[in-house]
Amino acid sequence: MKILRTIKVALKALGRNKMRTFLTALGIIIGVGAVIAMVSIGQGAKEEVEARFSEMGTNLLFVRPGSRQFRGRHGGGGSYDTLTEEDAKALVENSDLIQYVSPNVNTRTQVIYANKNWNTSIYGVGHHYPLIRNWEIDEGVFFSESQVRSGQKVCVLGSEVNNNLFEGMYSIGQVIRIKKIPFRVIGTMKSKGASGWFSQDDVIFIPYTTAQTRLVGIDHVQSIDVSAVNGKVTAEAQEHIEEILRIRHKIAPGAEDDFNVRDMADIQEGASEATQVLTILLGGIASISLLVGGIGIMNIMLVSVTERIREIGVRMSVGARERDILLQFLIEAIVLSLMGGLLGIVLGVGSSRLISQFAGMETSVSMGSILLAFLFAGSVGIFFGFYPARKASKLDPIDALRYE
Repeated sequence: MKILRTIKVALKALGRNKMRTFLTALGIIIGVGAVIAMVSIGQGAKEEVEARFSEMGTNLLFVRPGSRQFRGRHGGGGSYDTLTEEDAKALVENSDLIQYVSPNVNTRTQVIYANKNWNTSIYGVGHHYPLIRNWEIDEGVFFSESQVRSGQKVCVLGSEVNNNLFEGMYSIGQVIRIKKIPFRVIGTMKSKGASGWFSQDDVIFIPYTTAQTRLVGIDHVQSIDVSAVNGKVTAEAQEHIEEILRIRHKIAPGAEDDFNVRDMADIQEGASEATQVLTILLGGIASISLLVGGIGIMNIMLVSVTERIREIGVRMSVGARERDILLQFLIEAIVLSLMGGLLGIVLGVGSSRLISQFAGMETSVSMGSILLAFLFAGSVGIFFGFYPARKASKLDPIDALRYE
């Protein structure tokens, strides 16, 4: 009951100067709102990354040229032309844990249709690429094995390229020019959406053999995507890949590989760690405004103590103890901070939704981030309110009564 009575007294004291109270709490409101909004951006990015990796499956492996330690052209890790089409075929033929492979040759260039042009990524891939990446066809078909072998000039459009070049028109059977070379559109892919600031739909797929001879002019492949038979044997499949390629590339025992194999779990873990660091960084930057708000509370509470010295003297003269005065002013600081925290939660949640709606960024407000920001706001009130409260409790009653 005594605490409730003290809270009522604190609310009455804060209500005497409503504008000053609001302006003091504004620092906490902005601080809590900023923390929740920034953490929601980081958490949203993390969930988006995890969702993207989940869509691609847990049985996906990537084979890239060069070792993990050295990715330079002439470094200890070898050059970028160490992978071939025959390497990809050997993986399927020599391991029963590997289901599909897709040699890849990628570039970026201008694409033209009629009077429209679009600069986009060109992915030269194998006919099993949609199965490896869990990517569905929207209209038409993906190119076949025979079309890959013969290096035909056919293409499948990502949804963003399709929309920009054809603007809703039916594109199957139409001819577009990639690097001034005519390609016939045989299919379009379903939308996969953006991954961070990169759109997965801004792409055109062509047979990797066509990309080698017509667009890039190389006889090797730049990477190989591999799909294990299931997610449980991914680690074992990775060992098979390394063993097969070491034999094919005639790498001596103990020598460094001229390739590297990464599985989806490794990449997902790295991406999750990066987004976690981003979340902490954003939350840390936003929490600075909470500290500024706490300094504002300390400042206004010191002013309040100075203004109410006679009131403190009267309370002490009628029996109030030091701890009663300390508790009174400390509760005022905490109430001020928590009121700002509640309004800050509303601001933070609202800001997160506006960011998601208008900025196109995925956000995720968790109950944990709300509770953390609220508790931090209360801690700020205690920390920055203690000194003014202690100063008030240490006043001499006689000097306080004499104060004008």
